[in-house]
Amino acid sequence: MKQLIFEQKGSGVYVQQAIAILDSGVGGLTVVKEVMRQLPREKIIYFGDTARTPYGPRPSEEVKKFTEQMVDFLIQFDPKVIIIACNTATAAALDYISQKVSIPVIGVIHPGARAAISATATGHVGVIGTVGTIRSGAYTAALKQLSPYVDVVSHACPALVPLVEQGLFRSKTTSQVVEETLRPIQTYPIDCLILGCTHYPFLKETIQEVMGPAVKLISSADETARETSTILYNKGKLEAGDETPVHQLFVPAILNCSSALPHSGSGSKFAKRLSSGKSPIWINETADFFVIGQKKSVVLLFATSRHAASA
Repeated sequence: MKQLIFEQKGSGVYVQQAIAILDSGVGGLTVVKEVMRQLPREKIIYFGDTARTPYGPRPSEEVKKFTEQMVDFLIQFDPKVIIIACNTATAAALDYISQKVSIPVIGVIHPGARAAISATATGHVGVIGTVGTIRSGAYTAALKQLSPYVDVVSHACPALVPLVEQGLFRSKTTSQVVEETLRPIQTYPIDCLILGCTHYPFLKETIQEVMGPAVKLISSADETARETSTILYNKGKLEAGDETPVHQLFVPAILNCSSALPHSGSGSKFAKRLSSGKSPIWINETADFFVIGQKKSVVLLFATSRHAASA
């Protein structure tokens, strides 16, 4: 399955190293989108474990094992950095993966904590996330490390990830579930709320409506992309060429239902969110995989059982 993009640069052959990004499903596409915006010259290889999502309810050791398997798959592409774009996986496996590989590994919890500390005016910060992330206490520890006197209230929201995986970003059901899920945290005097799962930004509009304008929503995607840029710059690894990168996205299962692509189901919604409306996205179904792409920058979304087995 190994695929490398060879490009001519000067008189030699140049192999562009990629930024590898992984997640438990499609939530990590929020990080992909921000990395593409901040680092448009960088090639991205993404793996979303849609076959085994959600990770939140799973034991920490199982999440650690799944994360290691995704890293083992991605490392064959010789990436220059790995982003664990999943809060649950970051909490369970960041330290372990960092010791396992020889390249930088970036999680999403510390970037999100830094953004919240910068944003809060009152020192009262809320965190919502999966059961696994909240149970780990990773956000509280990260926030307290940055500001010992910050007041942190955390709340697990297991009902939100399934909404995103089904493509239910804006619906009556979504509004009802979000309102019911967030009711307990609304009683606290927080002025910012960390979206402690990379799936949650897909529901940002509904979450903002429920929490009200006085609460600032914090996504770790922007800060994570900035940290990636800083690390690559310091290591002299930022891509300096003018070539348009070719991005590759791998998933081991079709997004929830076989009819989702190329029609109006969840797959096309995710493609629309990724493109942000700036470039036309076309979706082409073949016998073995789905291809999401643009004219100059092709995004591949492999969805076959053969690929799932190899991951």
